[in-house]
Amino acid sequence: MTTLRDDAPIGVFDSGVGGLSVLRAIRDELPAENLLYVADSGYAPYGDRDADFIADRASTITGLLLDAGVKALVVACNTATVVAIAKLRAWCPVPVVAMEPAIKPAAQTTKSGVVGVLATSQTLASPNVARLCATYGQDIRILLQPCPGLVEQVEKAELRSEATRELLERYLAPLLAAGADTIVLGCTHYPFLAPLIRDIVGAEVAIIDPATAVAKEVARRLGDNRASICAERPVEVRFVSSAGGSGASAIISALWGSRVEVLEIEPQRSCQPTGFGASG
Repeated sequence: MTTLRDDAPIGVFDSGVGGLSVLRAIRDELPAENLLYVADSGYAPYGDRDADFIADRASTITGLLLDAGVKALVVACNTATVVAIAKLRAWCPVPVVAMEPAIKPAAQTTKSGVVGVLATSQTLASPNVARLCATYGQDIRILLQPCPGLVEQVEKAELRSEATRELLERYLAPLLAAGADTIVLGCTHYPFLAPLIRDIVGAEVAIIDPATAVAKEVARRLGDNRASICAERPVEVRFVSSAGGSGASAIISALWGSRVEVLEIEPQRSCQPTGFGASG
């Protein structure tokens, strides 16, 4: 097995730009680590794709990240996790950390006994979600709310548009009417909508985002392979997208909070990105 340098990057990927919410949490938890993010926005959203397609994309992007020398892989996508994580872990030679809807902490948080879960249709239909509900939902009511269209709004960086508000109000209304006092963000795109969700649900409803827990798990899994803080070594955060044109750079920059350069990979399977291993 190849020994990777401590300063090798952590690889993070998502169906699109939603995983930037997880990338930010990893940067906050591990400020000395180099990070490499792949947004498969050329094929977003994954939520309504078939399982074979999602598994193929996850495998292809994992291969690209391994070729770039990552020392850990974060699948920052709930849909890719429920479809492909078992297969990825079976062959991936580096630690793999994945997402899971935060149903357990929501069950521990709720006072009304009603929890709402916002996620894609593919995620909510998965055996993993059924297992979580069976395990932690015995004494509470868990309402699963599919949210078609929300990922696309985040992919356009339309975080406070009237169309986005209308979608959120439609999806949140039945949860609030049923007495939900805890809302689980079951897609990594949705934390970018948290301020708008807060406007709609009010201050008394808990909103749970698992990104911080994922970042802490990355730190735990890296153990002694974590980079040490060194003033002489600049930390790199690089971005790659399968969405063409300058639009990808503009949207990722808007969501990341600063101007970044985004390398491009072709969205077709097995295509090598130009300059993928170089600094962006």
